[in-house]
Formats: sequence, C-alpha cells, structure tokens
Amino acid sequence: MNRYPLQTRPRRWEARLSPLVIRLMRGLRRRRAATRERLIGVEVHGAEIVREAVQRGQGVLITPNHPGHADAYIMFEAADAAGIPFYFMSAWQVVELQGAIGRWLLTRHGCFSVDREGADKEAFRTAVEIVRERREPLVVFPEGEVYHQNDRVTPFREGAAAIALSAAKKAQREIVAIPCAIRYRYVQDPMPQLLDLMARLEEKVLWRPRLDLPLPQRIYRFAEALLALKEIEHIDRTQEGTLPMRTTMLADHILRGIEGRYALASPAGGSDLGPTIPVRVKEARAAALKQLAALDEGGTEPRGAESGPLCDSSARLQIAADLDDLFLVLQAFSYPGDYVDERPTVERLAETLDKFEEDVLGAATATVRADRRATVAFGKPIHVGGGEAAVARPGVADLTAALEGAVQSLLDGSG
Repeated sequence: MNRYPLQTRPRRWEARLSPLVIRLMRGLRRRRAATRERLIGVEVHGAEIVREAVQRGQGVLITPNHPGHADAYIMFEAADAAGIPFYFMSAWQVVELQGAIGRWLLTRHGCFSVDREGADKEAFRTAVEIVRERREPLVVFPEGEVYHQNDRVTPFREGAAAIALSAAKKAQREIVAIPCAIRYRYVQDPMPQLLDLMARLEEKVLWRPRLDLPLPQRIYRFAEALLALKEIEHIDRTQEGTLPMRTTMLADHILRGIEGRYALASPAGGSDLGPTIPVRVKEARAAALKQLAALDEGGTEPRGAESGPLCDSSARLQIAADLDDLFLVLQAFSYPGDYVDERPTVERLAETLDKFEEDVLGAATATVRADRRATVAFGKPIHVGGGEAAVARPGVADLTAALEGAVQSLLDGSG
C-alpha cells in the first residue's frame, strides 16, 4: 500500500487513448514488467468474454481485484488478448508522480486521473461517458488500494457499481460489468530472501532474529509486537482478544476520535466494522483535507464538536497527526489476522512480508524477490441495464456485492 504525497488540489489528467502508442510500447512494457516486477509471463482466461461483449456493442466495465503493484501490466496483457485497448481510472498520484514522458505515455494508454479523497465529479462523469458511449472497456479497481492479498478480495467500494448504473440510466445500448480476477504465483523460490527480510524486521524492533522458529510463527510474533506498540501509543495499554479483534478495536478507537474532531458520524454499536473502515477513512481524510485547504486559503475553520476552533499552526499540526493516524488505520485494516495461518503458502508469506517492508522499513514499494507468473480470468458478465433490453437494474449495494462475490469465486476457482 502506497502512501502518496499530500496535495490538496490535485491536477487532472485526461486519457488520450492511442492504440498505436499502446502497440508500439508493448515490448517495453513487457521488459519493464520483467525487470521491475519480475513478472515473466501472464496467462489470460476468458478474453473472449470481453471481446464478444464489445462486438455486441455493449458498454463494458471491468472490475479486477488489486493484489499487487504489477496489476496494470497484467491488464495490458489482458487487453492484448482481447484485441482491444482498455481505459483505466487511476489515482491522480499515480500519474502525477511520473515524469513528463511517463505522464504522456500513461494518458495514451487510456489512463485518466481520479481524486479518491472526495467526490470527483469530473472523473465520475468521464467514467460514465466511457462506459455509456465508447467502444473500449473501462477498468476500475473497486478495492481502491493495493492490499497485497493474492487470494482474498478486500471489500469493494461502491464507486465502480455507481459508474455502471449511472451509465445504464441513459445508455442507448446494454451495459455490462465483467468481474476479473488477478493472481500471482512464484516460479522461483523466494524463501531465502524472505528469511533475510524477516531478520531485518526483527532487528528493526531491537529483537535478535529467531532463526529457530518457523517463518509463519515469526511473522505473527512480529505483527503482535507492532500491534502492542500502537495500542500503548493510542490507548495506553494492550488489549485482550485475537489479533483480528484487537486490530479492529484499535482502528475503531482511532477513527472515533478523528470523527469526533471533524463532526462526522461514527457507526453505532461497534459491530461489523471491518467492511466500513475504508469508507470511514475516506470520509475522514476528505474532511481533514477540506479543512487544510481552508487554512491554505487563509481561513480558520472550526474543528468540530469536540474541540472548537484552533489557531492556524495548531490546526495544521492536528490535521497532520490525523492524516498519519488514518493511514495507520488503513494499514492495520490491510492485515487480515488469519491470512497466513489459514494457508501459509509462499505467496501469502511473501505478501505479508511485502506489507511489512513498506509499512515498517519505509520502502516505496516492496521488493519482488523471485520470478513470478500471473493469471487473469474474466467471469460471466453481469447485466446492469440500458438499451432496449428489459433488465431490472440492481441497486449500488447489490451490484457491488455481486461483483465482489464473482471476483472472489474466480480467485477460489484458480487456486
């Protein structure tokens, strides 16, 4: 999971999709995937599903899971297999952090930017127009973040479903949403490098490396140590319960404090918080960035029901602390406590250590420690509506759940 630089007024980048550029750059994309991501091959299943939907004149939204930083390379291979380029909705920071040539290439590859921190109406309208009118499909990653979970779907956000349903309302053609599953597999053994990384992590918290213990046990000991440190920092004590329970309680505790400062509503009762945490983080970040923008314009907005107005410098310090804590909450959410224990495959061990490398050692992106291959599979289209077909449109929540379940089923079937 990347932590992008803070910018309260992101620039907009619009797609200028060029099939010629995409075709000419294919060799360079593959070389970069092999050298930077150690991705030496991609196997595509069900490309005909996309191709046939386009040939029928349908508007197509594709919704892959987002397990790794090489997902875009994989989707370009899938587009090649389908014989048609894709558009991509991408976080504005992904485009912004490229150089001038990189930005030009990304936009010619169909990428347009979205500000995920708030309601980006322009990006939403662009996405709806692509699905409703254009021949090429649109790819949206509904998880919203790279969670480094190869086998599990993180709860989908509702934006992708909202795009499809909005496109269907006025479309002169049928709109379909096609679930898509991405999975990585190592073809070389990364275990020696993973053991070296585990030792570095243990040394980071002033432990001697426990070379006598199995790697899964070392991972859980390390995770519990990190959690205990954060519990003491935020609630002055360690909590009782399983690792997933304690993680959820800590995240909820932090979120409730921030929501109180920004006069945001917190969920009642404290149950079933897991799926709502990314949404709560997004809303809190939007509130914090809104107040930061107000300070940049010379205002001193009230800080919410709990604290009242703050002076400019104090407000900025508090906002910075809140943004740090919100990032911590999202980090904690990305660690499902039973992921390794359920099935300690080399991929799950590596994914968990990848997150530690980014979150604890501060790597911009985790180092890929052995050659990998990937599979991408398209599932049966979900008919959303539009055109002359008498299809009852589902609600946003129902369509989101259907897409999430379909992607998880594809993953389960490819294991």
